[in-house]
Amino acid sequence: MTTSSEYNKMLAGELYDSTDAELKALRLRARNLTFRFNQSRPDKPEARQEILFELLGAMGSDCYIEPPFYCDYGKHIHLGDHCYMNFNCVLLDCTHIHIGHHVMFGPCVQLYAAYHPLHAKKRIEGPELAAPIRIGNNSWIGGGALICQGVEIGENTTIGAGSVVTKSIPSNVFAAGNPCTVIRKLSHEY
Repeated sequence: MTTSSEYNKMLAGELYDSTDAELKALRLRARNLTFRFNQSRPDKPEARQEILFELLGAMGSDCYIEPPFYCDYGKHIHLGDHCYMNFNCVLLDCTHIHIGHHVMFGPCVQLYAAYHPLHAKKRIEGPELAAPIRIGNNSWIGGGALICQGVEIGENTTIGAGSVVTKSIPSNVFAAGNPCTVIRKLSHEY
C-alpha cells in the first residue's frame, strides 16, 4: 500500500519530491510494464490487454491503446468504456487522469498532469507539482494535442490536432489552437 508523505503530497497537488524512494519504485514498475506492452506482439491482443489491466488504475470494456504508449505511474489513469489511443500517446499521471467513455485520441496526444514551479529559485530546488486532468464522454482529441495540468474537457467536445490546451474547455464545442480556444459550438448533425 502506498503511504509515503511524498506520494500523498503528489496526489494532493502540493510540492513533492519526485526522488522519493517509493515514487521511484512506482515509476520503475510502470516503466517495466510499458516496456512489456510496447514490445508485445500485435497478434497477441489478449496479452496486451493483461498488461494494461496490470498497469492502469481502471480500464473499461473494449479499450484499445496502440503501442508505443508511455506514462509515469499508470495507476492514476482511469479509462471509461470504448476508449482508443493511437500511436505514441504520453500520459504523465502524477495525479489522477480520468478519461470518459467513447473517448478517442489521435497519435502523439500528450496529457501532462505533472508540472514544475514557475519561479526559477523554487524550480531549481527540485520539487514538482501535479493537478488532475478530466476528459468527458464522447470527446475526440486530435493528433499531437497537448493537454496541461488541471484541465477539464467537457463531453462531446473535439480538440483540434496540434492544440495546446492550457484552460478547461466546455462540452459540445470544437476548440483548437495554441492556446486552445473554442472555435464554435457543435450541433447534433455531425
